[in-house]
Amino acid sequence: MQLFSTSRRKIRGQGMTEYVIIVALIAIAAIGVYAAFGNVIKGQTGAMAAELGGKDGSKSAGSAKDQGAQADTRGAAKHTLENFQDSASKGR
Repeated sequence: MQLFSTSRRKIRGQGMTEYVIIVALIAIAAIGVYAAFGNVIKGQTGAMAAELGGKDGSKSAGSAKDQGAQADTRGAAKHTLENFQDSASKGR
């Protein structure tokens, strides 16, 4: 009877480990997306906050548009191990 109980705990532990790995992968993906589009999101949020406050949000919206274009350019660039060090030092 004790063998059955030990086996059940191992299975539960395995399930917990799998969930932790999945959550870690989702967190890493979220950090990557935020790193790529963080300035865009910040600009859009700033524009919305300014508009809700009764001010002109076009400057923040323009900044978000420029940041989006830059992110698109970086995303379209060819990434290889040869230029990895250059991209990493620039924070891209």
